[in-house]
Amino acid sequence: MATKNNLRRIITAALPYANGEIHLGHIASTYLPADIFARFSRQRGYFVVFSCGTDDYGVPIQIKAEQEGVHPREYASFWRSRDKEDFEKLGISFDIFLGTDIEENIKLAQEFFITLREKGYIYEKNVLQYYCPKENRFLPDRYVVGTCPYCGAQNQYGDICEVCGHVLNVGDLLNPKCAICGTEAKLKESNHFVFALSKFSDPLKKWLIENERLQQEVKNYVLKWIEEGLRDWDITRDITWGVPVPGREGKQSLYGWFENHLGYISITLKYLKEKLDIEDGVSFWNSSEVIHFIGKDIVYHHYLFLPAERIAEGRFKLPDQIPTRGYLLLQNRRLSKSRGWYISLREFLNNFPPDYLRYYLTTITPYSQADINFDWAQFAEKINNELISIIGNLFVRVTKFLEDRYACEVPEPGVLKQEDFQVAQELQELIKKYSELLEKNEFSEALKVCVSFAHKVNQFFQYNEPWKNKELAGKTLYLSVNYLRSLIILLYPFIPFSSEKMWNLLDLKEDLAFNIFHSVNNFEAIKPGHRIKKSEIIFEKIPKEKIDELTKNLA
Repeated sequence: MATKNNLRRIITAALPYANGEIHLGHIASTYLPADIFARFSRQRGYFVVFSCGTDDYGVPIQIKAEQEGVHPREYASFWRSRDKEDFEKLGISFDIFLGTDIEENIKLAQEFFITLREKGYIYEKNVLQYYCPKENRFLPDRYVVGTCPYCGAQNQYGDICEVCGHVLNVGDLLNPKCAICGTEAKLKESNHFVFALSKFSDPLKKWLIENERLQQEVKNYVLKWIEEGLRDWDITRDITWGVPVPGREGKQSLYGWFENHLGYISITLKYLKEKLDIEDGVSFWNSSEVIHFIGKDIVYHHYLFLPAERIAEGRFKLPDQIPTRGYLLLQNRRLSKSRGWYISLREFLNNFPPDYLRYYLTTITPYSQADINFDWAQFAEKINNELISIIGNLFVRVTKFLEDRYACEVPEPGVLKQEDFQVAQELQELIKKYSELLEKNEFSEALKVCVSFAHKVNQFFQYNEPWKNKELAGKTLYLSVNYLRSLIILLYPFIPFSSEKMWNLLDLKEDLAFNIFHSVNNFEAIKPGHRIKKSEIIFEKIPKEKIDELTKNLA
C-alpha cells in the first residue's frame, strides 16, 4: 500500500463489552466516527492499522455464563462473533477484531503489573469491597447500584455516575444494593493491589496541557479532577474470570480497567506481527499517530488511568487524540436496555441499508460531548430529502442522460475555456474545506460540504440545460461525470457501500479505498470515450408507513 510520507495512523475504538448486542448509541459515539476517520486516512495515503476487539473479562460475563451453563470464554466468544458480524454489515472496516482474552493481552497486562510493582507504583493494601451476603460473593462495580453522593442520582453503578460523570470508589455509593438480588450490599475487607495514581498528577497535567489535539472541553474538567486530587486505585478483584494476578493465580484477577485498554496495544501488535511480519511493534506504535475513539462515559479511564499506566511502564507513547462524543437519545429519551428503549444495530440493519444509518448518524453527531437525539421522522426526512433527493438524484440524472443521449459514452467536451472551470474552482475550495474538517474530526460539517458539492454540480447541470443546448451538451456531460467522480471520493468515508456502487457504475478501475484523495480535484480524470454502465437508482425512498410502524413498535 502506498503511504503519505511514510505517515502511520493506529486507530482504535473503545472495546465493546462481550455480553450483549451493539446498539445505535455505541455506533454514533464511537465506531462510526472511528471508521470514517480510518477510511479517510487510507484514502489520503496513510498507513492505517484500525484495531478493536471485545472486553472479555469480569463478573457480569461470569454470571451470565453461569446462568446459561457455559464457560465464560465460550460466552464471550459468542458475543465477539456477533459483534464482528454486525460491525461488518455496517461497514466498520477494522483491520483486526479480537478480544482481551487473547494470550498476548494476558501477557502484556501481567508485564505491566510486574513492571509497575517493581518500580514501586503498585503496593498492597487491605481494602473494602462491596459484598453480597445472600449471593456469598464480592460484587463488581456494575453489580452494585445506589445513589450518587455528588449529584443524588439514583440507580448508579459502583464505579461511575452516568449523570454527573464522577468516578466512584468503593464506599462512595449511598444505599448500595446488590444488582443481582437486591440485598443490601455490605463492605468487606480483602487484601488487594493498588496503583499509585496520585503520583502521576504532574505528568498527567503536563500531557493534558501540552497536547493541543485533545478536546479542550474534555481537558478542562479532567484538569479539574486532577486539581481536586487523584486517589490511588484498587486494581485487583476477588474473581477468577480475568487476567490472573501474578502470584495470586486462581484467587484474584486484574481489574478490567487496568488491563482492557491494553488490548489496544496487544491486538495491534498481534496484527503487526502476524499479518505484516513486523516484529518491532513497539517502535511502530511509537512512530505512529495513535488515536483512540471513545464515548464520554469512559473519559476518566482514558484520560487518567490509561496515560498514567503508560507513563509508569515507559514503553508505549500516549495517544495523540482521544476523540470523544456524547450519548445518543432515542426520541428524546435516554437509551435503556433494561427498559427495552433502544434500537440494536442488527434490528436496524434488518430494516434499512447500512449507509442510511451511517449518513443519518453522521449528520446529527457533532464533534463534542453534547448528547444527540435519534428521531425516526427526522431520519426519514434526512434520507429522503438529502441523501436521495440531492445526491442520489444527481447521480441518476447525469448517468441516465449519458445512457440515453450518448449510449453510455463520455462525450468530447470541445474546447474548454477558462470560464468553464469556474465551478471547478468553487469545488476545489469545498474539497480543501472538507479535508480540513475531516482532519479536525468535524465529520458532520464535512458531510455538509459533500451535500453542498452535489448542489453546485446540480446547479451547473441545470444552468447549462444540455437537453436544450446541444452546443454545451458534450462539455456539460464531460465535466458533470468528472464532478461525480470527485463527489463519490468525498462521500466514500461516510457511505462506502453506495459509493462503491456508484464508482462501479461509472466503471472506474482505481481503488476507491486507498491513496486516491490526491486526485479528488482532478476534474478531467475521466476521458472522452470512456464508457459507463447503464444507470441505476442508488437509493430507495423511505415510506411514511414504515416509519409509523417502527415508531409504534418502539413505543
